[in-house]
Amino acid sequence: MKRKPNDIKQKDWDAVESAPLSDDLLKKMRPVRELHPNRPSRVRGRQKLPVKIPVSIRLNPDVIEYFKSEGRGWQTKINTILSKYVKTHNIT
Repeated sequence: MKRKPNDIKQKDWDAVESAPLSDDLLKKMRPVRELHPNRPSRVRGRQKLPVKIPVSIRLNPDVIEYFKSEGRGWQTKINTILSKYVKTHNIT
């Protein structure tokens, strides 16, 4: 699956329809591990410091809709905005 470029809105990306795969093509398809047995498995390395802490937070639907409409990285954008707020408000 192709990754969506940042300059394309999610609704435009979703609107594109791909041609269906033919039965002949589906029959020819094989798992990657079968075709490339020496391929290393994808293992995520240790997270770089500082480690982020997963939390659950309730936000207004319009806030979530806005950030998600901006595309990939919407949670990072929220984190960046909150980090700037904390730095400018000297929260102790």
